[in-house]
Amino acid sequence: MEIVQLTGKDGNNLLALYRAVAADLKRQNIRQWDWLYPNGFVIRGDLRRGTAFGVRIGSRIIGAIVVDDRQSKRYEGLPWVDHAVDRVRCIHRLAVDPTCQGQGIGGKLLRFAEEQALLSGGTSIRLDVYSGNSGAAKLYARGGYRQVGQIRFPLRKEEYICYEKLLG
Repeated sequence: MEIVQLTGKDGNNLLALYRAVAADLKRQNIRQWDWLYPNGFVIRGDLRRGTAFGVRIGSRIIGAIVVDDRQSKRYEGLPWVDHAVDRVRCIHRLAVDPTCQGQGIGGKLLRFAEEQALLSGGTSIRLDVYSGNSGAAKLYARGGYRQVGQIRFPLRKEEYICYEKLLG
């Protein structure tokens, strides 16, 4: 399984992956993603910046992750261990097609993100996960991520748990 940088040509296929994951989450009564997010504007930005990576079967994207240095303002004030803010990297929108889950793709994407962060000079990774998504929370805990605190996003019923992992 090869993880590659996604390009502008992948926009519709990446949106299709996120919509499939959002529908699966909704079936599980997890209100993490919906028709508002992630949307085409967010996806096009990830692709334009070159920060989206994925796993393909043919033209179909079955797993994706975004690695960049863009942190939510809501992260300010949390008790992070790494204070070298200019060297912090973030993970966003990790997704695995529901028909392909349970095959280790999420863990491979997570390890890939850590490698990308190190290659770009990152000293740690930060992320947030919807507190109602216990599967995602377990993935990060197994990956060695430490809970730092909680934040809230507009139009979301539950809190998001923030995680950090020191690299290197």
